[in-house]
Amino acid sequence: MNLSLPDSAATEILGRALGATFPGAATAPVVLHLNGELGTGKTSCARAMLHGLGVVGNVRSPTYTLLEVYALPVLTCVHADLYRLRSAAEFADLGLSEYFAPAHLILIEWSANAGRLVPRPDLTLGLDYAGSGRAAALAAGSGAGKAWLNDLACDTRLIPYLSNLT
Repeated sequence: MNLSLPDSAATEILGRALGATFPGAATAPVVLHLNGELGTGKTSCARAMLHGLGVVGNVRSPTYTLLEVYALPVLTCVHADLYRLRSAAEFADLGLSEYFAPAHLILIEWSANAGRLVPRPDLTLGLDYAGSGRAAALAAGSGAGKAWLNDLACDTRLIPYLSNLT
C-alpha cells in the first residue's frame, strides 16, 4: 500500500488508522518496523498509532531511552528507537527480546541498526521525503501483517492519501 502524505496531520491520520486496524497480538507478538530518514515522521506516526490503540497521556520519543513501554488492558506496546545503537551487541543488551511474547506489539524505528538480531517484521512502514510532504509504503511480512494491511486498506480515512506509487 502506498500513500502520499502532504503534511504531519496526514501522517498522524495514518498512525491512528494503524492503531484502529491493529489485528491484535493475542497468540504471538506483532512487530512493526518503521523505516526512513531522520525527520520523515516515524515517531509522529508511532505516537499517533499508540494513541489510537488507547495509550492516554504523553507518548515520549524513545530516542534517548531507547525503549518506552505502554501497558494497556489486553496489550503491551513497546516502542523502540535503535538510531543510537552502534552494534548488534548493543541490541542484545537492550533487553527488547523479553517483550517478544503474546499480547505484545513491538514498534521498532531504525531496525537495520540491530543487524540480524532484530525480529522479522509482520508489517513494515517506510517513510520517505516527497517534495514538502512524505511518501509512505506499507508491506506485509507475515499472515498477521497481511490481515493488518487488508484492514488498513478498508479504513476510509486513508482514501485521500492513496497513491499510485510503485
